[in-house]
Amino acid sequence: MDQIKIGNFISTMRKEQGLTQRQLADKLLISDKTVSKWECGKGMPEVSLMLPLCDALGINLNELFSGEKLTDADYKKKAEENIMNLVKEKSESKKKIILSVIVMVITFMAGVVLIMTSGLLEMPLWFRIHLIVTGAIAIIGGILVATMLDMDAGTFECKYCETRFKPTTGEYLKGVHTITKRKLKCPHCGKTSYCKRRLTH
Repeated sequence: MDQIKIGNFISTMRKEQGLTQRQLADKLLISDKTVSKWECGKGMPEVSLMLPLCDALGINLNELFSGEKLTDADYKKKAEENIMNLVKEKSESKKKIILSVIVMVITFMAGVVLIMTSGLLEMPLWFRIHLIVTGAIAIIGGILVATMLDMDAGTFECKYCETRFKPTTGEYLKGVHTITKRKLKCPHCGKTSYCKRRLTH
């Protein structure tokens, strides 16, 4: 989904309804900063707010996901496109997660082999140091690449307010995690919890 297009559409429809960001936020019982974030394309409304938002803006879900008003003729076509986009986004997120694991395993193994080789074989000191440094770079580089791929795969959903968000790199790296959850602070409600990974925005 094109978050910039959807954000612009939310802004346009809000203005057509004669609402300020604060007035729309009050209707939805959220902060005006959240509305501003949507309109800037920096996030999507959480699932629980989508229908109330559509009601407030006089649109339907299909139009929200499309980022434009639809005629009856376009409605079915756009619905199918939106479903396919969600499926594609989910598939791409899965691929990124798998690729991040592969990169992590290969670079870690390569780094360990280089470091172990430096300690097991006879060689000049300069070459031993070179192997150790190269092995360490391979491990650290692999971790960074895998982290960036993993971070880009979908979003995380707050346990309390169900907001979906992308954490900063620092928060992501510090967050204690399991396979499907990571301990993060929600930028919407400010609470820290084990947030579930979602493969779509």
